[in-house]
Amino acid sequence: MQFTKSIKMIAFDADDTLWMNQLFYDEFEAAFTELLSQYFAKDEVSARLLATENRNVKIFGYGAKSFMLSMIETAVTLSHGTIPPQNIQQIIDLGKAMLTRPIQLLDGVQSVLESLETKYPLMVLTKGDLMDQQSKLARSGLGRFFQHVEVVSDKKPATYRHILHRYGLQPDQFVMIGNSLRSDILPVLDINAHAIHIPYQFTWAHEQVAESELNGKQFLQLDSIHQVVDCFV
Repeated sequence: MQFTKSIKMIAFDADDTLWMNQLFYDEFEAAFTELLSQYFAKDEVSARLLATENRNVKIFGYGAKSFMLSMIETAVTLSHGTIPPQNIQQIIDLGKAMLTRPIQLLDGVQSVLESLETKYPLMVLTKGDLMDQQSKLARSGLGRFFQHVEVVSDKKPATYRHILHRYGLQPDQFVMIGNSLRSDILPVLDINAHAIHIPYQFTWAHEQVAESELNGKQFLQLDSIHQVVDCFV
């Protein structure tokens, strides 16, 4: 598939589309489960953490701060309130490390953006904590490629409709590129816009979808972001 100049905006997801993210969350979760292994088996700790995250995302939203709060809540719950203060401090330190770690761009991202920026308006469209996402974009050095930056609390069809309306775009003038079927692909297809899926090797359980949800859905799937350039004239 090749898109024509009728496209007026190309939007990129950020985490695990432009730079590594889930890998680091998995590493921090491993450190957390090791910390709590004195109370429960590591698999049980991970399962309880995921359940806590799924509840809390409706309250705290997405991002490292929400993840840290869910880790603290899980630790207090599993220890029946007996976890020592120094262990709570360790969890807080994990959260701070997540918020300040160096940004590692995915291979090919910069060259793709350099190729597209002179042909199309580019947008970062990501969900999560505003300060965290703005900080990551600044630390990535990619901000100069994007005319627009949108950080949203969630990615639902209504979210995309609102953004397209605000920018005066019709659905067939918009392309969303991202790694998450749940956030970057399915809601975009629901409003009849275009979507390009670039799977990433690590996926947060919250973002996974059943195969049945993809039945009848038409979207482009690429092996690598390198291939994006060939999709646009």
